[in-house]
Amino acid sequence: MKTIRTQVGIVGAGPAGLILSHLLHLEGIESVVLEMHTRQYVEERVRAGVLEQGVVDLLTQTGVGERLHREAMVHKGIYFRWGDHEHRFDFEELCGKNITVYAQHEVIKDLLAVRFAAKAQIVFEAKDVSLHDIDTKQPRIRYQHNDEECEVVCDFLAGCDGFHGASRKAMPASVLKEYEKVYPFGWLGILAQAPPSSDELIYANHEQGFSLLSMRSPEVQRLYIQVDPEDDISQWPDARIWEQMHLRLGSPNGWRLTEGAIIQKNIAPMRSFVAEPMQFGRMFLAGDAAHIVPATGAKGLNLAAADVYVLMHGITRFYKSGDESLLQRYSNICLRRGWKVQNFSWWMTHMLHRFRGESPYDVKRQWAELDFVTSSRGAATALAENYTGLPLTIEEA
Repeated sequence: MKTIRTQVGIVGAGPAGLILSHLLHLEGIESVVLEMHTRQYVEERVRAGVLEQGVVDLLTQTGVGERLHREAMVHKGIYFRWGDHEHRFDFEELCGKNITVYAQHEVIKDLLAVRFAAKAQIVFEAKDVSLHDIDTKQPRIRYQHNDEECEVVCDFLAGCDGFHGASRKAMPASVLKEYEKVYPFGWLGILAQAPPSSDELIYANHEQGFSLLSMRSPEVQRLYIQVDPEDDISQWPDARIWEQMHLRLGSPNGWRLTEGAIIQKNIAPMRSFVAEPMQFGRMFLAGDAAHIVPATGAKGLNLAAADVYVLMHGITRFYKSGDESLLQRYSNICLRRGWKVQNFSWWMTHMLHRFRGESPYDVKRQWAELDFVTSSRGAATALAENYTGLPLTIEEA
């Protein structure tokens, strides 16, 4: 069996795993990253595209922001539409921050570039990954690579391998507690080759269901509509998709949606999920391995970055002084932020989507909430602070 010895073993080359590996490298700490997919798959997988200001600042300060600042789109607000109403939240005026639209797979490309420039050990197509001895001082990761049995022996394990990965499953059932909410709808998402129809994101509450206009570049739009999660994508030809996009995103001021060739479309379910605790022994969960949030709040990548920011500081403190106190508090710190993000994402989802079986009362109540958040400075500020991102911190309080 081939054995690799390192300080930190990281499972998963998504945002959480690669940001952690990069941050640790800057502190002089070695890591090995294992990824089940190919490098091409990881670099091309289309996911989230909204970065909080704190995450942009972190990437910039650590040398991963050059292309981001050259190509990304900075947005100073978002729009809400419902009925005959439209409202813009001015983030800079409300809380002094903004958001950046830059696709997750572009962040991945940038991170891989700096990691390989630093001669990082990243193993793609690592198969049959399993974690062992996670409650000891020498946890191990076993996997197959090129038909060879391999093992990583390390001081700490970071489970950054997503909701379906092996890391969370390695935690004893007697320790792990899971919280989940499955929503009665999914999102049909498309990529369209067309310049963005708006200068900023548009969230729309319509009687036919939620819709969202986003973008990935000056040439590509990203759009979503609420659909039945059991729908087959074959039931949604391009003409039907555009019909619903136009209907749900319609504006009283004559604004029109720009169409273009649809180059990708899929239906994704919506769920909220939290695993507690996020650590056991010397294994630490981060990103989607520990929590899932509905995409309405644009928090997936951002919450992953917040997790590994804390984990990096805890591991660094251990190697510098032997102090494990921050590592011992990792789960509490991350869950405190995580549940706030869960609440914000749940709130945005319930305010903007239509639910099966809702009554006229429910719709009126929902519209009253939209009226309040768009007319109260306090409520609008709370939305802006949450959307642009809570501060990255290593403190519990």
